[in-house]
Amino acid sequence: MTLFSRFSDHIGAVLDALAAKNALPAGLDRSAISVEPPRDPAHGDVATNAAMVLAKPACMNPRALADLLVIELGAIDEVTEASVAGPGFINLRLADDSWRSELALIHGQGGDYGRSATGAGRRVNVEYVSANPTGPMHVGHCRGAVVGDALAALLEYAGHDVIREYYVNDAGGQVDVLARSVHMRYREALGEDIGAIPEGLYPGDYLIPVAGKLAAEYGDRFVGAPESAWLGLFRAEAVSAMMDMIRADLAKLGIHHDLFSSEAELQAAGKPAAAEKWLRAHDLVYDGVLEAPKGETPEDWEPVELPLFRSTKFGDDQDRPIKKSDGSWTYFGADLAYHFQKSENADELIDIWGADHAGTVKRIKAAVAALTEGKKKFDVKLVQMVRLLKNGEPFKMSKRAGNFVTLADIVDEVGKDAVRFTMLTRKADAQMDFDFAKVVEASRDNPVFYVQYAHARIASLKRKLADAGIAAAAPNPARLDAHELGLVKLLAQFPRIVESAAAAREPHRIAFYLGEVAAAFHAWWNMGNDRPEARVIIADDSELTATRLYLADGIGQVIRNGLHLMGVEALEEMV
Repeated sequence: MTLFSRFSDHIGAVLDALAAKNALPAGLDRSAISVEPPRDPAHGDVATNAAMVLAKPACMNPRALADLLVIELGAIDEVTEASVAGPGFINLRLADDSWRSELALIHGQGGDYGRSATGAGRRVNVEYVSANPTGPMHVGHCRGAVVGDALAALLEYAGHDVIREYYVNDAGGQVDVLARSVHMRYREALGEDIGAIPEGLYPGDYLIPVAGKLAAEYGDRFVGAPESAWLGLFRAEAVSAMMDMIRADLAKLGIHHDLFSSEAELQAAGKPAAAEKWLRAHDLVYDGVLEAPKGETPEDWEPVELPLFRSTKFGDDQDRPIKKSDGSWTYFGADLAYHFQKSENADELIDIWGADHAGTVKRIKAAVAALTEGKKKFDVKLVQMVRLLKNGEPFKMSKRAGNFVTLADIVDEVGKDAVRFTMLTRKADAQMDFDFAKVVEASRDNPVFYVQYAHARIASLKRKLADAGIAAAAPNPARLDAHELGLVKLLAQFPRIVESAAAAREPHRIAFYLGEVAAAFHAWWNMGNDRPEARVIIADDSELTATRLYLADGIGQVIRNGLHLMGVEALEEMV
C-alpha cells in the first residue's frame, strides 16, 4: 500500500468512526473524495477535499465538518500537523519517517511500485491503429499507434484485463483498388511496359514484391483474364502481404496486438445481419427515406428507402443508414456490427481514432449504447495529426510508399524511443510538431533525452563507486536531508499519477511526470558541481554515499517503471 492510498484508508476510517458516533450520517457517497499533494507544497504533504464533498449531503457546514475531521486525522501517529484551509480543505503534514518508509517501499516493490488494482480485473478492449491494409504504416498512423499501445499498457498496470485489437478493413472498395494496383505490377513483373500508374491506383513500390510472387506462381495466366477471374485471389494475396508489412512496421515501434479482426470475415459470418435483426426487434432500425443533402435539388436527388438506425434516440443529429441502395453494408453498418462483436467479450471499449473521424463518433457511440442497452462503457480518443519538421522547417524524406512518409522511415531515422516518447509529450487531441533535429538533440529541451539521461546518470553511480574504490555500506535513510526527502515526496506521487492517468485514459500524463522527476534529479545532481559535500559519492563517508545511492536507485526505479509504461527503454549509458 502506497502513501496516498494509505491516507485514503485513514480518512475512510475517520469517516466510519464519525458515522458510528452519529456525528456524520452513514452511507454517504465517498467516490468524489480525493487525497493528493496540495497545490502549494508550503501547505503540507497531503490534502483532501473530504469535508467539501460530504458537507452538503451531510447537511453540515464544510468548515465545521473539516474541523471534526482534523481532530481525528491529527491523532494519527505519522501526522505532525493537521489544518483547515479556505472553506474546508484539509492539509496534513507528515513525519519524515513516512517518506523514508515510502522510499523503502519503492525498493521493496521494484517494478510493481505504482501498480494498481483500481481496474479490478475489468476487461477493456483497446482498438488502435486499424489502418486500411493497402500499404505500409505512415506518419498519420504513428501517433495513434503509440497512444493506443501506451494506454493499453497503462490500463493493464492499473489492474485492467486488456485486449489489444486491430480491425482489418478488408471488405471495402479500397481493397479492390489494391488488388487492381497489384495486377498492374503483376503485368509489369511479366515484362509489360505499364507506363505511369493510373490515377486512383496505389503507386507505391511496396507492391512490387507481391506482384512478383504472383507472377512467379501463376505466370501469365491472369494477364488477359477478366477481372472476375483474378480479383478475389489478388485481393487476398495483397491484403495478406500488406498485413505482414504492417505488423513489421508496428514491431519497429515495439507494438504487438493480441487480436486481428477481419471486416470481411465479420460480414461472411453474418454479424451485420444479426445486429440488424436485433435492432429491428428492439425497434431501433426501420425502413425510411433520408432527407436530401443540403444543396441538392429535387431533380438531383432520388429518394431511396433504406434501413435506418434510430441514432437520434441516442443524441445523434439524424438517423443513419446501415445499408446502401445496392444492399451492401455501409461502413457504419459494418462498424456497428463489429462493435457489437467486441462488446460480447469486454466490459468496456476504447477506440483510438484519427481526428478526421470526429464526425462519426456520435453515431457509433449511439450504436454501442443501443446494442449493449447502455451496459457497456464506450470511449473514443481522437488523435490529431503530426507535422514533420527539421530544424523548424517542413521536412520531406525519401520514401518508398509513393506519396507519403512511412512509419518505418521515421523510426529508422530517429529510433523507437524518440518516436514513442515524443508522441506522448502532448495530449492526444492536441496538434503536434515532430522535429527530427529536436527529438535526437542531447539537451534538456528534448524530453526523451532528459529522462533517459537521468536514468543513465543514476546507472553510472555504481561504476563511479567502484572506480573510487569506496567500500559498500548500509544506507541510513535518517541521513537524508529535507531537500532529499522532497525528492521522495515527488516519487511518492507516481502511484496516484498512474491511477489518475488510467482513469482519464491519458497516457501523456506519465511523460509529463517523468519530465518533472528527471528535472528534480538533475537539479540534485548539479548541486554537487558547486558544493562537493552535496555530491552523491563522498569518498570519506561511505554511509552517506550509500544513503544517497539508495535514494538515486529509488529515483531510477520510478523512472524505469514510467518508461516501461511508455514502451521506452531505460538506458544504462548514453552514447
